[in-house]
Amino acid sequence: MSELKQLVEKFIELDDDLNAKIEKELENSEDLPESFEEDNKEQIEELGEIYHEIEHKVFNEEFIIVSNAKSEEKEVVALIISEEDDEDEEFVIPVYTDEKEAEEAITVFKEQFEDNEFECDTKVGSEIVADYADDEGFIGLAINAPQWDFVIGGEDVHDCCE
Repeated sequence: MSELKQLVEKFIELDDDLNAKIEKELENSEDLPESFEEDNKEQIEELGEIYHEIEHKVFNEEFIIVSNAKSEEKEVVALIISEEDDEDEEFVIPVYTDEKEAEEAITVFKEQFEDNEFECDTKVGSEIVADYADDEGFIGLAINAPQWDFVIGGEDVHDCCE
């Protein structure tokens, strides 16, 4: 398993745990207690550190991207994440850490878009972000979507600390 995949899985696990704590606190009150952030400081800091590591890994990681092979120009699959009534469509580009994840996603895509044929290519994370950076609707990369709900913002992908 890639180091990036391990980091994302750990982030999701910690984030789910923190969200469960928040839900539990909100069962009894409309607001979180003032001490909540202090009581969970280590976990919140660890989430930030892991996310920062992910920002660096994504920059150099080689991902599998899925394209619609039937379109005239090769069209990379994008996932629309904006609400239906929004004027501007926001989207993420799904990227995959290995062939197994990509094949699982293609199975889902084929169920939704039966007439399409899909093919896979590989590209480095920084290149994918650069390809879409000028598009105002581009949010970032969805890693191993739709299996995970993990999106890293395009502006967060970087190589070194500033």
